[in-house]
Amino acid sequence: MSKNTIYINGLGSVSIQEQSRNFDLSTMLEIQQGINLAKQPSYKDLMPPASLRRMSKGVKMGMYAAKIALQESDIKTPDAIITGTGLGCLIDSEKFLELLLENDENHLTPTAFIQSTHNTVGGQIALQMGCKGYNFTYVHQNSSFESALLDAFLQIKGSELENALVGGIDEVGSSTYKNLQIAEKINTEEQLFESGVNAAEGATFFFLNKEATEKSYAEILDISIENTMDKNRIETFLSDNNIAIQEVGSLFLGSCELAVDKEYFSSFESLFPTAEKVLYKRYVGHHHTASAFGLLLAAEHAQKQVCNEKYTLLYNQFEGKDHSLILLKKC
Repeated sequence: MSKNTIYINGLGSVSIQEQSRNFDLSTMLEIQQGINLAKQPSYKDLMPPASLRRMSKGVKMGMYAAKIALQESDIKTPDAIITGTGLGCLIDSEKFLELLLENDENHLTPTAFIQSTHNTVGGQIALQMGCKGYNFTYVHQNSSFESALLDAFLQIKGSELENALVGGIDEVGSSTYKNLQIAEKINTEEQLFESGVNAAEGATFFFLNKEATEKSYAEILDISIENTMDKNRIETFLSDNNIAIQEVGSLFLGSCELAVDKEYFSSFESLFPTAEKVLYKRYVGHHHTASAFGLLLAAEHAQKQVCNEKYTLLYNQFEGKDHSLILLKKC
């Protein structure tokens, strides 16, 4: 495989935070208990009003984040668009099923069904940007974004792509999330459940390129997705990249701070006693592609570092499954 390097040259997001980039952890809003909706930006600044009327919330968020990320590059059309999502365009899925019940399965229009498919966001971005290249969507639960990122990483490394637009998108659907609250999987405003998370929604995109620029945030050194995670696997991952544990200066952790999280994240943190630790779900909430926002925070953190800290490591898992590691290097 080629030794091409992969740089993050642009990023953008829509989340519960007001801004789309340039985040400061000391001033960021922390997630509130229960279900937290994303702050919707002024979409008309980047998209034609006629197009906006036909877009679902997930498509709008994804389109906006993708365009913000692409603005920072000098490339108008990416070689590829690769997305990850856990539940896809959930609002349109719910709308179609509700109409199915209300109309006794008769006289249904296909619009909501067509717009509910998981690859809708990637397809709509491609249409808007005139991208006729590789377009793929991964639906792998809590490693959906990491799967999309790994695809782009391997293709750029292998010289199959020069660059790629990569993102993660998930939206809150009222019926689905209310049912998850009844099942005590998501907290309410009044009650914290033993296995309940503080849920949210959002879209985060990255423009990856094999060439660095003055605006590059960080270099992506390696990505790993595992069924299980232990000390040996982490040490092997770092040694494969010729990095000692003490060289990792920052950890960005996808912990929901649940009892089921403690064993995994405590063991992980204990390997890096001097590293700075950031629990990014405090700022973006839990959803299947929250790790994309964690990578955004880590990339901005790496760019701002003025000391000798060189490496940042991200670790994400949920309920003992979908373990992932992402290793960044300061440019």
